[in-house]
Amino acid sequence: MLVTLGVVTSPSGHKPYLALRHRDFRRMAISMLVSLVGTQMQNVAIDWHIWVLTRSPLALGLVGLVRVVPIVILSLVGGLVADRRDRRRVLLVTQSTMTLVALALGAATLLGRDSVGLVYLLTACTSAAGAFDNPSRQSLIPRLVPEKDLPGALAIMLSAFQLAAIAGPALTGLLLAGVAGAGAEMSAHAHAGGLAVIYFLNAASFFGVLLTLFTLKTSGEVARSEGAPENPLASLKEGLHFVFTTPIVVWTMSLDFFATFFSGSMSLLPIFADQVLRTGPAGYGWLRAAPGLGALLGSVWSSVHGIPRRQGRVFLWAVAAYGATTIVFGLSRSFALTFAALALVGLSDTISTVVRQTVRQLVTPDAFRGRMTGVNMVFFMGGPQLGELEAGFVASLFASAALGASVAVVSGGIGTLLVVAFIAARAKVVREYDWTATG
Repeated sequence: MLVTLGVVTSPSGHKPYLALRHRDFRRMAISMLVSLVGTQMQNVAIDWHIWVLTRSPLALGLVGLVRVVPIVILSLVGGLVADRRDRRRVLLVTQSTMTLVALALGAATLLGRDSVGLVYLLTACTSAAGAFDNPSRQSLIPRLVPEKDLPGALAIMLSAFQLAAIAGPALTGLLLAGVAGAGAEMSAHAHAGGLAVIYFLNAASFFGVLLTLFTLKTSGEVARSEGAPENPLASLKEGLHFVFTTPIVVWTMSLDFFATFFSGSMSLLPIFADQVLRTGPAGYGWLRAAPGLGALLGSVWSSVHGIPRRQGRVFLWAVAAYGATTIVFGLSRSFALTFAALALVGLSDTISTVVRQTVRQLVTPDAFRGRMTGVNMVFFMGGPQLGELEAGFVASLFASAALGASVAVVSGGIGTLLVVAFIAARAKVVREYDWTATG
């Protein structure tokens, strides 16, 4: 996930929508919703683009590697920058960079100059910009509302992400199917027009965020804490020390990483849509939207009812459900069952994300937020992206792409269940965690 989450209502009873009373947050939330729809459209389109160019499961898996390498290399630096530079100015640079990348991707596709290497390169550029964008954006949001309205603001940002995760893939599938036409051949040429339109729409979606950033009244300047080291390396070491000496953070990040590594298989959905379920690009778009629909339902439920006590156990059960529903997805040969399984994947992932992200917000001082987010990015984005590579590699070992994709997904779900069992047995701090008892 690209948004810090925290969808439980505040102890004082404030509702999430009250955060929209604040001008800067309201403008940021609306513009980010539009931008996130564009980003989701591009992410979904890139997987389909690679599939029609190569017809290779391994090539699909390599998209994950291309996305994760810049994050691993740069996210710690991005977190450090977020704690030492004006966050608004950082976001202006990153959002502008991602706009230019989307324009380049659209132009190359429309002119027939696209290639697997170029798509990989531009995807890596977007990921590199995101390594700086995410820590600064997540660190800026708490500045836009009073502390009492922060849980609501985080809930709204989560809901925006989930709405985008539904609308973006669905629109992508409809655009690809509509431009290519019914029964179109599975070639890059047949889908070039639709892909180019998607990339250009994503580029346009950034302009609202850029306008919002230019007109913010809230300062993006970072207030350095007393005694904070001036040397960047010392500051980075300080942030790493905080993260890795806080057991609840370490264990939740570790489970997040390994669960999404084993069950990270969304990049294989073009194979399921084309080879297993025979639904084409329109069906592909709806399948990619299914986890977002489940996630939205999960966040609405959490916002209304809150998370029960002993959230550590809720977290473990939610990750276990994530692995189990992934297995169902891999075994299914019915579009309806696959859609339902993917929706449950999204719902269970949201519940676990609510817990782990709220924990991190509660235990992390403001001065460490950017660096904590930078470290966390390696885990929560590295896991699923490396998982895409692992899934693509496993699928490529089989002569049949459909069989290989199913084996990769099912084995990954089993791996997730084993990891949950191990951490449940070893980490009492997770099993017994309850923020209502400590706050």
